[in-house]
Amino acid sequence: MCPVFEDEIVDDIQKHVLAERALAVARHCIASRYAGAAFAYVAGSIMRGEGTTFSDIDLVVVFPSLQRAWRESFSADGFPVEAFVHDPQTLAHYLHQDVDSGYPIMANMVATGCIVGSDIDSARVIQAKAASMLAAGPKPPAGADYDMLRYQVTDLADDLRGARPPEEVAAIAALLYQKLASLILLGRGAWTGRGKWAPRLMKKLDAQLAAEFDAAFKLAAAGDGARFLALADRELALHGGRYFEGFRQDALLEARRLGSIDLR
Repeated sequence: MCPVFEDEIVDDIQKHVLAERALAVARHCIASRYAGAAFAYVAGSIMRGEGTTFSDIDLVVVFPSLQRAWRESFSADGFPVEAFVHDPQTLAHYLHQDVDSGYPIMANMVATGCIVGSDIDSARVIQAKAASMLAAGPKPPAGADYDMLRYQVTDLADDLRGARPPEEVAAIAALLYQKLASLILLGRGAWTGRGKWAPRLMKKLDAQLAAEFDAAFKLAAAGDGARFLALADRELALHGGRYFEGFRQDALLEARRLGSIDLR
């Protein structure tokens, strides 16, 4: 057998063993920490066979009824665990929030998670709903959030114009990365993601565009922002061009503090 194939098989076996260990830990957590839960979804890169020894377990726990939802982080048998604790109504709220925001964080965990618990039928119904929401894609970008995203990309792109020290170019590019990636993805009807998910989703959407984005960002991180700026300008052109003139964001009515302020 080819040594490369042998390495791949060993790696696959190790990842499978890691996933089985994580699933066993999740079952124990549900039984000991979340007694009374109807079901849970065990998700994350470990369960997808993509995890490392540093990956955490994503755990969506669903009770029949709760006063409020919460999330918490803890360690169990050497695994970091991020738990999102809900009942069906609070879970529905966050699933629909994913659709509105374009970031399908909860929907991904529910749609791809391994179901454990007693009420498997209810879990499957919600999982099918989450999968359907993912397949339908995000809402077309519009409204205040879309205006803010266009404004932020414009503002950061403008910061790249002109001569700047390399460290400033790198810092601006780091901030622009997420905003520009989201504009690219949402503008093409694709889900967006934060951190490591942004390059993954861009590569899935358009491998050539993702490679261009990555190359331009690497140059910007090294102090040369010209190509990253050109990419931002090109993307903004698809959304009506730079968005500065006419931008307005109203403060909340309650954004005031009673009492006088001593300005001396």
